[in-house]
Amino acid sequence: METDRLDQRILHELQQDGRVANAELAARVGLSESACLRRVRRLETEGYIERYAAHLNLRKLGWNMSLLVRITLKSQAERDLRTFEAAVRSVPEICECFLTTGEADYVLRVLARSAEDIERLHGKVLTKLPGVARVESSFVLREIVSAAAPPLGRGV
Repeated sequence: METDRLDQRILHELQQDGRVANAELAARVGLSESACLRRVRRLETEGYIERYAAHLNLRKLGWNMSLLVRITLKSQAERDLRTFEAAVRSVPEICECFLTTGEADYVLRVLARSAEDIERLHGKVLTKLPGVARVESSFVLREIVSAAAPPLGRGV
């Protein structure tokens, strides 16, 4: 099913505060509590809402550095891509991984606690991932937009 304007307003409100109580959400979007709850449950069931999560303060948790890492593989055969992707999923410091076009095959967002941590990750983790031919890293100096919510249409 497609979403209508009310669904988009509900999604927008939940993007801003995933813990909002149903009564408050209903008031914000102009629905009765029962109608609002039915819509939220439908949006969950149909996969528009995949999960609810907390946005954590990485610095408070000790992750003082963030890197963007571009990885080129020796081979782009489907089996080699899958093997690399499975290995990436097992590295807790890799918080995002994208298969991309361009010079690099993958772009990763990697978290580190210190310069020593980066050296360890580079020498003992990233370069040792299966099929890696080249690793190129850039330090993130400042995040401008993070965990951006996708646009949901006009007038939400």
